[in-house]
Amino acid sequence: MRSLPKMLYADTRGNIFDHPQLCMAGQNGTEYLIPEEIELIPLPEGSRLFTMPGMPPVAWDMKKRKFITVPEADTGKRKERIQGVAAFMAPGYLRTLLPACDYSVKKTHLPLWSYTAVGWDEERDSFVVAATKVDANSNWNPENYDDRILDPLVRRMMKEMPENRLLEQLARCAVDYHCFAAKNLFYRRWEAPLPTSPVCNSACLGCISLQPSECCPANHERIAFVPTPEEICRIAVPHLEEAEQPIVSYGQGCEGDPILQAGTVAAATRMIRNATSRGTINFNSNGSIPGRVRLLCDCGMDSFRFSINSAREEIYNRYYRPKGYELADVRNSARIAKEHGCFTMINYLVSPGVSDSPEEMDAMLSFIADTGVDMIQMRNLSIDPDYYNREMNVKGRGIGMYRMLERLKSEFPALQFGYYNRTKENFYPTGYETAWPIK
Repeated sequence: MRSLPKMLYADTRGNIFDHPQLCMAGQNGTEYLIPEEIELIPLPEGSRLFTMPGMPPVAWDMKKRKFITVPEADTGKRKERIQGVAAFMAPGYLRTLLPACDYSVKKTHLPLWSYTAVGWDEERDSFVVAATKVDANSNWNPENYDDRILDPLVRRMMKEMPENRLLEQLARCAVDYHCFAAKNLFYRRWEAPLPTSPVCNSACLGCISLQPSECCPANHERIAFVPTPEEICRIAVPHLEEAEQPIVSYGQGCEGDPILQAGTVAAATRMIRNATSRGTINFNSNGSIPGRVRLLCDCGMDSFRFSINSAREEIYNRYYRPKGYELADVRNSARIAKEHGCFTMINYLVSPGVSDSPEEMDAMLSFIADTGVDMIQMRNLSIDPDYYNREMNVKGRGIGMYRMLERLKSEFPALQFGYYNRTKENFYPTGYETAWPIK
């Protein structure tokens, strides 16, 4: 049996240490756990370590055989107050445990990142995280995005389309917000974004483009206009015709929800498809208006991805805070997209203790059986984990994220797990790309 990884902690200056005696702990819901060996993997390349400001770490004490809060440690010449450490993983990985900290003393609302339990494995001589890989696509790895070659590409395309407001928006997303999808547009490869909507009919707790001032700051500034079909088509067609593995996607981090601009989206999509049959056109949405999904199916959309944090109405409403629609509408939208022959995905915003609760498992199995969705994209919900647990009224723990995946795969063997949208040539791959766990 392998020895347990050591607890990580940080001093007040942000220097990170591993504890010589105490072991790594994680958290599922509101309960502390010792990570299982099967869910510990080396920290993926391109990941980052964060401090948990003002929150002392919780560790497993092997001698006392219990979890303990560690408010201070010897960081050199004297003991001083310490804080917990979390990982923000590179995309493509699903976290299985939250960082174990004393959240009761938290004074800061954490920014919108996904926080993962992390420790130090002496045998591996590396950081380890509680996670599992759910997508083998390496296109989105950070090393593929070199800003040194980005700026001239942005300037060149802006010179070609100086009056295109949508291109100006995407240039800002690429350069100022470092959005990988926006960068792909200028690199002329892979998936590129087509934001369309300055408004939304949800008020998500973790919205990355619009937040009230008393909450955590948004990561992006939302688009302030509705582009014309011509502006959209002018950007989309060259990308689909020239790019490697081309996808264009409505519904991005810098907008509200594109379903509220379905008329514009439908007109643009028809124009795009009249110009080229190459590439994949995808629609990311909350799926709140089923009738508009039917319209978009008829205009040439290839795939849909509908976002939920839960298949339970109460938990869905607490996070999405929908305006004028309900979870049943999202369910109906997924069913309509699938019935029209479109590749249909769920963008599942997951968090240990909520997504793997027995009640959620039953509801999600029913959702999949009813809609026939092809893929669940397992997305780590970016939000303060303590805030989310409190808002979702979490008490106790779930069955474990790894076991959640096992049960879903057991009940629906054809169900695909993933993290990214796919080209239509790879909607139904075989072998390695559909295998889980991915090694």
